[in-house]
Amino acid sequence: MNMESRLAQIGSQSDPDTGAVSFPIYNATAFRHPKLGQSTGFDYARTKSPTRAVLEAAAADLESGDAGFACSTGMAALQIIFAMFSQGDHLLVSLDLYGGTYRLLEKIMSRFGVTASYVDTNDLDALESQRTPNTKAVLIETPTNPLMMITDLAKVSAWAKQKGLITIVDNTLLTPYLQRPLELGADIVIHSATKYLGGHNDVLAGLIVTKGQELSAQIGFLHNSIGAVLGAQDSWLLMRGMKTLALRMERHQYNATRVAEWLQTHPSVLQVYYPGLPSHPGYEVQKSQSSGNTGIFSFKMKDARTIEPILRHIKLIAFAESLGGVESLMTYPAVQTHADIPLEIRERVGVDDRLLRFSVGIEHIDDIIADLKQAIEAAERENNG
Repeated sequence: MNMESRLAQIGSQSDPDTGAVSFPIYNATAFRHPKLGQSTGFDYARTKSPTRAVLEAAAADLESGDAGFACSTGMAALQIIFAMFSQGDHLLVSLDLYGGTYRLLEKIMSRFGVTASYVDTNDLDALESQRTPNTKAVLIETPTNPLMMITDLAKVSAWAKQKGLITIVDNTLLTPYLQRPLELGADIVIHSATKYLGGHNDVLAGLIVTKGQELSAQIGFLHNSIGAVLGAQDSWLLMRGMKTLALRMERHQYNATRVAEWLQTHPSVLQVYYPGLPSHPGYEVQKSQSSGNTGIFSFKMKDARTIEPILRHIKLIAFAESLGGVESLMTYPAVQTHADIPLEIRERVGVDDRLLRFSVGIEHIDDIIADLKQAIEAAERENNG
């Protein structure tokens, strides 16, 4: 069955007793046992609940995995994965990294003796040079957030497997509709499902999908033991959002490409970071491993003084954190999403005071560009006046 149909049919055939097309919300936390030593398959909602189970099965199916785990947030999903590692273990992590992931690694996991090296994960020589006897895994964002760097997943997954490392891929920005890392050799896929999967800026959620029986059992144990699971109401909301994922991603990437092309020709813009543009250094790799592009990109203004007035003058576009919702959002990474990353690291990768991140929504493209145009013009007038 094609991906569009699988998405639209999430949960629609999972309640044979009633035939409900929308799978019910089971708010129960406890479930009766038929008798001693017997179970309906549901005992306690932290371990397994009916609504969450349907979502988790759908996530595993969409990502071509063996098991899915729905978590309370994307960061909770990361914490569950990091709990696999022990004191002295070392991770290789994408250099251009979401600030929350960096904070979790450096401010929390480091206290338990888990360390990380930040490298260009598309560079095998760089990965090999940072690998130690204690290295256990590679954590890859592709595209990265916010500079949209691309990693060749098949190449790096094969290298990691040869070295006995686990490959973990954050697939938040492309979703399984456009990219399926497990099919390219990865072992674990993670999502901040708050973003494109939910798609409406109304639910916090994270997803983990695993490949292999042993790894699935390990994550399952940690998911239950840590208890950062997704509730029934949020599981239902997430499934409802995922039903329209294919339609939304088509509009997101169409709008993002049009806006990126427009910004690329603007005299006040220094650079646009979007893998859907042929000028992007990862363009060919992106084409080879995905069926499309995300709806988010970053762009750098020539003059840092234009940043504040642009953010003040946008109207249709909201100055807000997060991404992946139907509404267009603009973020200033240096002081918002990536503020926890030290200044020297941010500047080394290019996250400076001239960079804006734009999550392009599904509004009419002419309205998005018109709002961006008037905001940039207003900023230029203020600075030139």
